[in-house]
Amino acid sequence: MPNRQYVYLHGFASSPNSAKAKYFRSRFQSVGVSLQIPDLNQPSFTDLTLTRQIHQVEACIQDAAAVTLIGSSLGGLTAAWVGERNPQVDRLVLLAPAFGFLAHWLPKLGPAKLQQWQAQQTLPVYHYGAKTELPLNYRFIADFYAYDDTTLRRPLPTLILHGIHDDTIPITASHTYAQTRSWVTLQELDSDHTLASVISQLWQATCAFCGDLPTAGSKP
Repeated sequence: MPNRQYVYLHGFASSPNSAKAKYFRSRFQSVGVSLQIPDLNQPSFTDLTLTRQIHQVEACIQDAAAVTLIGSSLGGLTAAWVGERNPQVDRLVLLAPAFGFLAHWLPKLGPAKLQQWQAQQTLPVYHYGAKTELPLNYRFIADFYAYDDTTLRRPLPTLILHGIHDDTIPITASHTYAQTRSWVTLQELDSDHTLASVISQLWQATCAFCGDLPTAGSKP
């Protein structure tokens, strides 16, 4: 695996210390392969945008000859956009990717709260990594309108793992994405958005898809 880089991208209001991130880190360590897990909250969660996440990941991979991106939820959507723009990314593993993010998230906020957010410019959002509410700037929403998932057309091998009981990003979002992209494989799992109940299956599916990850106990 000459100069192949593996990068895991955590989800929205999460961190490199999420359960899935720590699990993947331990699995990669067990087979002697490095996994990079950037903190996408940096420099501050308040000023988070999809554009900033994309640029942050692109900075991480600029010197790599080949890159595998593993992304969870909003990290999965970020991975898809980075893969679209950067030829060294040659495969994606997307865990409950946040396709159609605004269409699924904004209705849960409701119009009154959305108007309040726009007027006040920040909204308290519970951050699972920090375990407290943190302010998020309205630029997070405004920036999203520059990104249309339907324009993601680069044909790079993509594995999507999505729970059939996901009520955050319904599996129909991944079905819609995969239907018109022959290079995408969608695997349905008996789980919710966290995929916590099938976490070992995520690793097994990733190994099978990548093909070049050594098995535990073998030399990398």
